[in-house]
Amino acid sequence: MNSILLTGGSGFIGSHTCLFLLELGYRVYVIDSYENSSPESLRRVLKILKTNKKSFDDNLHIFKGDLRNKSLLENIFNISIESGNSIKSVIHCAGLKSVKESIKSPTKYWDCNVISTLNLIQTMTKFNCKNIVFSSSANIYDDQLSYKPLDEETNINPTNPYGKSKYVIEQLLKDVFISSPKEWRIINLRYFNPIGAHPSGMIGENPVGLPNNIFPLLTRVAIGQIKNLEIYGNDWPTSDGTPIRDYIHIMDLAESHILALNFIEKSEPDFKSVNIGTGKGTSVLELIKIFQKVNKIKIPYIFRNRREGDAAILYANNNLAAKLFKWEPRRSLEDMCRDGWKWQLCNPNGFQKQVDYIN
Repeated sequence: MNSILLTGGSGFIGSHTCLFLLELGYRVYVIDSYENSSPESLRRVLKILKTNKKSFDDNLHIFKGDLRNKSLLENIFNISIESGNSIKSVIHCAGLKSVKESIKSPTKYWDCNVISTLNLIQTMTKFNCKNIVFSSSANIYDDQLSYKPLDEETNINPTNPYGKSKYVIEQLLKDVFISSPKEWRIINLRYFNPIGAHPSGMIGENPVGLPNNIFPLLTRVAIGQIKNLEIYGNDWPTSDGTPIRDYIHIMDLAESHILALNFIEKSEPDFKSVNIGTGKGTSVLELIKIFQKVNKIKIPYIFRNRREGDAAILYANNNLAAKLFKWEPRRSLEDMCRDGWKWQLCNPNGFQKQVDYIN
């Protein structure tokens, strides 16, 4: 049984990744501050797993805290050593992720995202843990080059503090690898637009306050909590005038972490960056139409002016992920819309209250 540290393990991406890790028999150490998540998500993860008549409680160890607290990090590693199965790998999902908030509070993002990772790397070095899968972002790419699929060689030019913090972390990890090229195994997963939820409806995206991403806004409009979905611009150079993005099911995204982890644990030391997207672009209006058709519900929407920093078209070339660790998305946009809506129906107030889902 391998031990792994999962940072930000109660968040949207972290909780779904935790589910897969436990299913595969990993002993998972989670650290999360709960600033943008809820401890309820991990209780739900265990509940999902117990439907298989197996208990995974002993394999999940949860620590509330911030990665900027180095003594807590060191304590987690020491506890894993005392258990006889020390942490040898890290999946690093923790961090703030709102573009809008990062523009208003840039120092908060540099402090939380970058300093946290620096502490993590220093602690990993101290405990001879040299394998890491880092949650990066397609937000680092130059959005002026977005009229073709973005591959890993696309020019890097983040335009907001969030994207800049992600790229700085990639550069930090690259420098760490260069300093010890025979020791470190590092892979950066550059996410595109994860949406959807676990098909049970028990875990999903649970933003604190008003969501920043389109899909939780869409589902809140569908359930009546928001009057209209606001679309920023209908004059983009696309087929219907609305922006095109690469939407990927959260379950496919979570699985990519497992395959990336297996890849680096079995490979020679290396440093790589890999896109995680479907390779298909979908406009905002197309997403709305599919959601309406699949879930038989009307989504009222209005157009607003374009937002500063937005791009017309952003979607992935995901060939490298398929080549390196045999990953490819398996779930459709219809699946994303169906599962995401089920999550919203089951949890109209997020993790505050769960209701039975009726087909």
